[in-house]
Amino acid sequence: MNDRLDDVPGSPAANWISTPITADLLRGALDLEHTERGVLPHRLPAWARAQCADGQLAMAEAQPSGVRLVLRTRATAIELDALPTKVTYQGAPPRPDGVYDLLVDGRLADHASVPGGNVRTVDMTTGSAETRPGPVGTVRFADLPDSVKDVEIWLPHNEITQLVALRTDALVEPVPAGHRKVWLHHGSSISHGSNAETPTTTWPALAAARGGAELINLGLSGSALLDPFTARVVRDTPADLISIKIGINLVNADLMRLRAFTPAVHGFLDTIREGHPTIPLLVVAPIHCPIHEDTPGPGAFDLSALRAGKVRFRATGDPAERAAGKLTLGVIRDELARIVKQRAVDDPNLHYLDGRDLYGEADFAELPLPDQLHPDAATHRRIGERFAALAFGPGGPFAAEGA
Repeated sequence: MNDRLDDVPGSPAANWISTPITADLLRGALDLEHTERGVLPHRLPAWARAQCADGQLAMAEAQPSGVRLVLRTRATAIELDALPTKVTYQGAPPRPDGVYDLLVDGRLADHASVPGGNVRTVDMTTGSAETRPGPVGTVRFADLPDSVKDVEIWLPHNEITQLVALRTDALVEPVPAGHRKVWLHHGSSISHGSNAETPTTTWPALAAARGGAELINLGLSGSALLDPFTARVVRDTPADLISIKIGINLVNADLMRLRAFTPAVHGFLDTIREGHPTIPLLVVAPIHCPIHEDTPGPGAFDLSALRAGKVRFRATGDPAERAAGKLTLGVIRDELARIVKQRAVDDPNLHYLDGRDLYGEADFAELPLPDQLHPDAATHRRIGERFAALAFGPGGPFAAEGA
């Protein structure tokens, strides 16, 4: 253990030590932007952000799903000043404040929220949005063990979070990289964590914990669209295990037809393999979602539900349009399975997982999707547990050698 930490006992909270928030204290972020207020973690690097002006992507990648501060310290009290940007939908009930999860030596010890902050109000009937500025807030964790320990503060998965200041009552230092394999996952809002209660209970975070992996979460709400810059980010990011979950956003965005989808998937996989030619690469098809199983997009907000103060989604396409190449979840699953089977002849480390093995028709009957699109907290847990068993468990593509 570091002698400098061992030799400095915890001090009264009045004797705060301020520590600059630098990249070596953060995990799960691929870029750190310096702002007027502090630093803003990003999950896509600046060059990738510059290639797409889409507001949904900009919001999603700046929401730090899977991003956490990781410190080694004997501090008994920690304060983090942050400026969140919270999203609300006009006509719908306010969403709860984002949650900061505190882990001590790998175990959940506490959680808290930052009050205040900016509020971005989205009008779902017009697509317009307005941001009202707000104050910086503080999250405080106290009564921690007075011994050297590894501390993780997982940032809210659903709030853009500018980190303003970090204070502790003892010195901190970065935690050296361990021996856990790095798992990089890319997917949609379901992977991002929509409707999960806390950042450590999104399904990828749960699966990573069970699988003993170090998570980089590139789940991007509304933005798993086979973008070439995303493939290049995956290609260039050091990782030991990679999974890509593709489907739902392509349907509900009504972005492409089958003719474009097939070569786009091949191109996405080709790009990833340029940087990671032999590591396990798992292609995950969509989970069960009745509104889009056989009905193409685009998806839309259910305005009648909105008038009743509820958020709900619906499919607006015509099932007959499948004949013209429109995508549905069923079409996408069949094509992904065919593509992986074809490529696996020359790529034995490429694997396929049907998303219905994570959440299928029977699961929907027991745990329906509350808004017809996104899983709730219990379903995130179920998906995470099943992914861990199927991917990290014995015989799975991410299983340790000899398992």
